[in-house]
Amino acid sequence: MSDPMIGQETLDARIARRAAELRPLAETILKEAVRLPADHVDRPVDAGGDPRCGLSNHEGPRLEYLRRMAIEHGAVDRPEDIGFDGFGNLVWSLEDSADGVPADLKSVVWFDGHTDTVDALRHRWPAVSGGGLDAYRGLVDAERLDRGALRRALAWLPPDEEWRHLLWGRGAADQLGGVVAQLVSSIVLRELKAEGSLRGVIVRHLATVAEEDNDGGGPMWAVRHELPGAPPERIPDVVVLSEPTGCAREGALGIYRGQRGRMQIEVTVTGKSCHGSMPHEGRNPLEFGGAILAEAAEAAACGDGFGDDPFLGRGTRTASWAQLETPSDCAVPERFTFRLDRRLTAGEDPERARRDVEELPSVAHARTAGLAVEVRVPTYDVPSWRGVVPGNAQIYPGWLTPEEHPAIAAALATYRAVVTPHVAGDGMGGAPRREPRLSRWIFSTDGVGIPVPREGSGIDIPARKQWVESGSFRHPAMFGIGPGIEQYAHQVGECLDGRELPLAIAFYARFPSRFRAEVGG
Repeated sequence: MSDPMIGQETLDARIARRAAELRPLAETILKEAVRLPADHVDRPVDAGGDPRCGLSNHEGPRLEYLRRMAIEHGAVDRPEDIGFDGFGNLVWSLEDSADGVPADLKSVVWFDGHTDTVDALRHRWPAVSGGGLDAYRGLVDAERLDRGALRRALAWLPPDEEWRHLLWGRGAADQLGGVVAQLVSSIVLRELKAEGSLRGVIVRHLATVAEEDNDGGGPMWAVRHELPGAPPERIPDVVVLSEPTGCAREGALGIYRGQRGRMQIEVTVTGKSCHGSMPHEGRNPLEFGGAILAEAAEAAACGDGFGDDPFLGRGTRTASWAQLETPSDCAVPERFTFRLDRRLTAGEDPERARRDVEELPSVAHARTAGLAVEVRVPTYDVPSWRGVVPGNAQIYPGWLTPEEHPAIAAALATYRAVVTPHVAGDGMGGAPRREPRLSRWIFSTDGVGIPVPREGSGIDIPARKQWVESGSFRHPAMFGIGPGIEQYAHQVGECLDGRELPLAIAFYARFPSRFRAEVGG
């Protein structure tokens, strides 16, 4: 019998080498995935254009492109192995059917990354970059790049001589780079199947939709519609999120094992409209609503009613959106609606967070003055690009995978096997580190769509899958590692260092078999 360590070392080296060879392909696919919406936003609507192409619920052209690339470059065995689920997520699966392990005893590894972006703010890119960048086409004129302005706009950039590695454009970091790395890692997994890359595992990839508008909406649909009553070979043991895990100060490609949850709290203040010259005839919802906003902000700044967790951080609340219904700018308005973005740390209850706003003295004052005030959690009801209305309350639970979970041990081992040997040293700022950095996200990810109630979910979870229980929810072990700097998300000048792509590809290709070994398969 051969020495298993020799086999592991050989597989580690071959995966890393193949990932490096595929870097040009990954960069090409990423550049086109970023550029593609320009074909649609620049075209008139009556000629088939879509000014929102690439944003939440408008991902279709990009997903069709990624599907073609997966088929063309061998990321799946057959064209029919990749397609769209009922919600519109692009999904594909890989396994070694000849490995001798029964399907129901295999470890199931999900990879997840979202394919939508926020608004490109295309008109701002030339202004910020000196005319050298376009939000979709990336670098258009290197001679006109205003490097100083870009350094001021972004939290960290490498030395000037390394800018040739940067891939620019909306979505490069958040998070098309991660999705492209998922796709290319599938090529590696298939090519090295005979060497054990898929032994004892089923790998399922989700390239999801609508995350920016409705965090976790894509995997939420899959979990709620596909897992109830499903056999063990469909239920994930672990979920790997390819959301960016780089930090501008602490290094690229961290391993993140948790995040705060979030919710939207919508406040509608309805008054009585009248002419602005006689305000005493009306009841002004903007003025009373402004008082509510000011009091809510003051309470948040003081930390009143907010929890704090030593790992995930403190709960927060901020005003994030508003709409005013008024006959004119010389009238007392009729209705003022605003939303508060509430980040929930461990132990915080969404209903308690809503009541904290409901119980503000300024709310009671408005009602006493004769205005109606409604404090509610809105429902997300925008159809996906396939026409499916999610209809979920906009409450997105946080999650935390214990550091001692086998999934985290496997992640650390994978990093040391295929990332550490290919990192020159612990660089400055957002450069990769030789030793894995274990941390958590500041922002939200698709992970919030995966927890299910401990009771009544209809999902039969074998004990060997070691799902994590947290309060009234449970979820598979989850963690993330993805190319890109977290602080670049939603920024004008967003970019990705292409040198991170082969490291992420190698990690995604090596983790499934490492995890299987960790759990004793």
